[in-house]
Amino acid sequence: MRQYEPDRPTPVELAAVRRSLRSGRAAMTRRSLMGGALALGGVGALSACGIPAAGKSQGGVSADDHSAQEKVVNFSNWPEYIDVDDSGKRHPTLDAFRKRTGISVKYTEDINDNDEFFGKIQPQLAAGQDTGRDLIVLTDWLAARMIRLGYVQKLDASHLPHAFANLSEQFRSPDWDPGRAYSYPWQGISTVVAFNRKALDGVEVKSVSDLLDNPALKGRVGLLTEMRDTVGMTMLDMGLDPGKFTDDDYDAVIARLQKAVDKGQIRRFTGNDYTSDLSKGDLAACVAWGGDIVQLQADNPDVAYVIPDSGYMTSTDNMLIPNKARHKTNAERLIDYYYEPEPAAELAAYINYVSPVADVRPYLARIDKSAADNPLILPDKATQAKSHAFRSLSSKEETAYQQKFAKLTGA
Repeated sequence: MRQYEPDRPTPVELAAVRRSLRSGRAAMTRRSLMGGALALGGVGALSACGIPAAGKSQGGVSADDHSAQEKVVNFSNWPEYIDVDDSGKRHPTLDAFRKRTGISVKYTEDINDNDEFFGKIQPQLAAGQDTGRDLIVLTDWLAARMIRLGYVQKLDASHLPHAFANLSEQFRSPDWDPGRAYSYPWQGISTVVAFNRKALDGVEVKSVSDLLDNPALKGRVGLLTEMRDTVGMTMLDMGLDPGKFTDDDYDAVIARLQKAVDKGQIRRFTGNDYTSDLSKGDLAACVAWGGDIVQLQADNPDVAYVIPDSGYMTSTDNMLIPNKARHKTNAERLIDYYYEPEPAAELAAYINYVSPVADVRPYLARIDKSAADNPLILPDKATQAKSHAFRSLSSKEETAYQQKFAKLTGA
């Protein structure tokens, strides 16, 4: 395990610096692209291309597994979403995996947007062809669609002892993949209320109601363009359950948000680009993603956050093995490797999102105690108990809800 000198910047601070220099994952509009593409008709476009509506899983399609003969894994992921050494060219956890197993990982940062990536691989999957990828990372709503379409393979539990044992209870059984038969989380994403203390100038912010209703914040509030996060946080504030809501519930949330928009309370709906406005104080408070807040706090002590008493939203980016992958067993070994506490800690120390691995705390504390104590990276049980996930949507719901949200945001 790497040791860090006390007077050097922590891994969290170094990660923030690297991202700011390289316009990394935090600066991307990954989540905004994800929401915006659907809001602008992504679901309808998928249907128009002949993609069947989400429904009962058809089951994954396997291929001859060449893992024993070909010691490789072709892994597609998002940019700036894995540990990198000081040279910026190597990934220490992948190097350690290769040294231990003899399996090389061809790591490609070619997922910039869920819809865009789906459009890239869907024709091959629909035709029953190998995509050239053994492992991909997709956000939960698209992972759910891939499973329902039968485009991914069921995992072999015998190859995943660490994953099965060490997966955090918080992420064990989403409604779209009960028992994690097809997927395992790469990282979790927490949605919270963030604020700039200096910009608030004594105004108290503890809830979404404060964002939407306090006239002292008029024109200085930000909400996210990701529908599930903004709507989900507002549902919780209204006493609704994002995991069990009706059409009428959804419409009530949209009406409440529209009221805030109409009276000028909301400065704008944003993707990851809210981070600059929050740090400068142009936004006094906003709905925000926890990983971004960890990074901002390394540079700006005025940035803070609160988890409302009503709870917070959580989602996941997930590892899946697409149909016809040539190296399924090797991919499963890589999934399992990232559920061992040491590589999980290395990963969490660098990227600052929620680790899905239980009992990783002492290993992360050896690298960076502040990260180990940060509930935005390692939520304690009390914090986990306040987390909520947005329920799965049918194709019809997805289209209708995104259209209503797009009208709200002016997309």
